[in-house]
Amino acid sequence: MAFELPELPYAYDALAPYMSAETLEFHHDKHHNAYVTTGNKLAAEAGMGDLPVEDVLKKAYGNNQPLFNNAAQHYNHIHFWKWMKKDGGGTKLPGALESAFASDLGGYDKFKADFAAAGAGQFGSGWAWVAVKDGKLEIMKTPNGENPLVHGATPILGVDVWEHSYYIDYRNARPKYLEAFVDSLINWDYVLEMYEAATK
Repeated sequence: MAFELPELPYAYDALAPYMSAETLEFHHDKHHNAYVTTGNKLAAEAGMGDLPVEDVLKKAYGNNQPLFNNAAQHYNHIHFWKWMKKDGGGTKLPGALESAFASDLGGYDKFKADFAAAGAGQFGSGWAWVAVKDGKLEIMKTPNGENPLVHGATPILGVDVWEHSYYIDYRNARPKYLEAFVDSLINWDYVLEMYEAATK
């Protein structure tokens, strides 16, 4: 199944002032679109054009780096757009997330500090994650397009710390971007949806 660029689930200006329309236009329309276009070409050449993106990135990991890079970034961004919403963030977590964050991550405040530290501490480009591994939540960071799927885990929340995700709005102040993401952008309902799917 060919990769397709999804529509943003909100208007380009919906996340302002925390993420500008200019950032979303570049990040979604240019960067994500390039992963889709290049990923489709490379997947077809590798005989994987009919596979779901999750299968493509797992098969390509360690075997076909260019294909892996584009397929993984496509997967990451499909979810990244949904992990944000207008008037997002907040400390009240829905449903089972609150108890899971308390038992596995030490509660909301510790999650916030550790997640921000993972994102700020990722040298160069990459991602910070909350993922389910062996039935428990853990915070991870990965370089470039890597994600928890290739490390035996399932992501339920991720933040993009490539500079194109924040440089227009925050310049080099990555910690400020991470704070705004957690405080004002996270779509906790989608995090819950992914948590429930990962722990079925």
